[in-house]
Amino acid sequence: MKRTLILLAFFFATTLDAVAAEGPSTRPNVVYIMADDLGIGDVGCFGGDRCKIDTPHIDALASQGMRFTDAHAVASVCVPVRVSIMTGRYPWRVRGEGRGGPWGFLGPRFPASQFTLGKMMQAAGYRTGYVGKWHLGTLMHTLDGKNQGLENVDYTKPLAMGPPQCGWDDSFILPGSLDMYPYVFVRDGRFVGSVTARKGWSAFNRVGPAEKDFEDYKVLDTFSGQAERFIAENAAAARQGKPFILYFALTAPHTPTCPRPDFQGKSDLGLYGDFVMEADDCVGRVVKALAQHGLDRNTLLIVTSDHGPAAYAGNTREAIPGNLQQLEKKGHYSAGIYRGYKFSVYEGGLRVPFVVRWPGVVKPGTQCDRLVGLNDLMRTLADITGHALSAEQAPDSISFLPLLSDPTIEAPRESMVMQSTHHWVIRRGPWKLALCPGSGASGNWGGNTPVSNDAWKAARAEFGRRPTPDDLRAAPFVQLFNLDDDPREKSNVASGHPEIVEELVKLLDQRIESGRSTPGKKLDNDFPNVNYHARVPPFVLRP
Repeated sequence: MKRTLILLAFFFATTLDAVAAEGPSTRPNVVYIMADDLGIGDVGCFGGDRCKIDTPHIDALASQGMRFTDAHAVASVCVPVRVSIMTGRYPWRVRGEGRGGPWGFLGPRFPASQFTLGKMMQAAGYRTGYVGKWHLGTLMHTLDGKNQGLENVDYTKPLAMGPPQCGWDDSFILPGSLDMYPYVFVRDGRFVGSVTARKGWSAFNRVGPAEKDFEDYKVLDTFSGQAERFIAENAAAARQGKPFILYFALTAPHTPTCPRPDFQGKSDLGLYGDFVMEADDCVGRVVKALAQHGLDRNTLLIVTSDHGPAAYAGNTREAIPGNLQQLEKKGHYSAGIYRGYKFSVYEGGLRVPFVVRWPGVVKPGTQCDRLVGLNDLMRTLADITGHALSAEQAPDSISFLPLLSDPTIEAPRESMVMQSTHHWVIRRGPWKLALCPGSGASGNWGGNTPVSNDAWKAARAEFGRRPTPDDLRAAPFVQLFNLDDDPREKSNVASGHPEIVEELVKLLDQRIESGRSTPGKKLDNDFPNVNYHARVPPFVLRP
């Protein structure tokens, strides 16, 4: 820890000297681009010869900066990841407002009082902008005073809770994913256009309220245009010492797989490849905009994904179980060498592409193999901007700033808690413990095996009697992998290393009980009784 603090102080001092040569600002602009369901194997510089999609813009950033090979999301599903990035807290600590309706009508995932990334950057003197998929919940005005839903939203009134209340000065969002109604943009908390149509896209055919001119294939282009606008409008101020942060949340390659016409046929792989290439082009447009306004030398640019790829996405516009495996027959592996997909406890669902470019600070063409989490963005930016966090703020965010200077030093992050849709994971060093006997996913959309219920049935049969809750903390009800020796998670070694299983379970207990991952006083979780066995199938504990 002492060595890390010394390196951090040295790094910050030399960074300020280097960046100061670029102009009046001693702090960089920040652009954070997060794709939706983009697998680590969907990007050329990570997937290698198992990737059959051209991603020239992300690959170029990797050659100009640093590629992180052990970056992880806190969950293999969307909303919890976005909560952790925005709050610097594990999502299971955070209580939402509990109101709202289905899909894009989701209620707020945290109260307006929650300290957020946007509020932190405002306090640090930054102009804050958010463009793209939100999916952190909103509070909409309704015609009948009831919870928002398909039939009762008053689209003439602004959101009572949305990006402006979370610290974003400028925002242009879609409330949920591109296949989740309502299909309407929201600018600075106000709905855009006339929500008089009902539409649904081919992925799941979720038909619901839509703006009359809204089309799925136009969304990426619209969002990229808004990102370019934000950069242009804030360029002059940035050059004069008023930096900005742009959080650009793409809606691709999440279903519906809908590349715009000029990208259709661009990839040799098919429709899915076309859509990934359009997402990569969005990155290229941001890079070009920064260069055009003379901001590329003083901008920290990060590109990543929210979690692994969806097994139901592929070369059809419909969501079909096992769709992605059809691409594997063509030699393209969206999850790279890793096992599993979105929704699972396995690396294919949790490990993400992560690229950082910061000219004059990050050495071009470097690689970091240390563990980092997407939830680490908040404290890293606090260190970069010089903003002092209180003891209660961002308690699960650990700065990776020292790694940008020297990727070979001891990892600042020792451990990390993650989740599938159903079960928990604790990682420390090379060891990864899954608190379940299978994929941790229901299997409804194919690809993740063993299906959760099937694996629990097999484990119960192997155990031979009714287990106690404590029995669920050991083999055969858990999986232990050494990712250094077995990155593809082929061999569960839990039965051979009971002492490591026990240590990791105790570490998980401590992380829950302390209310934080960082040093400091104990904090309370929003939920008083966090239970990582809450979703164990009831039949497991029956006589």
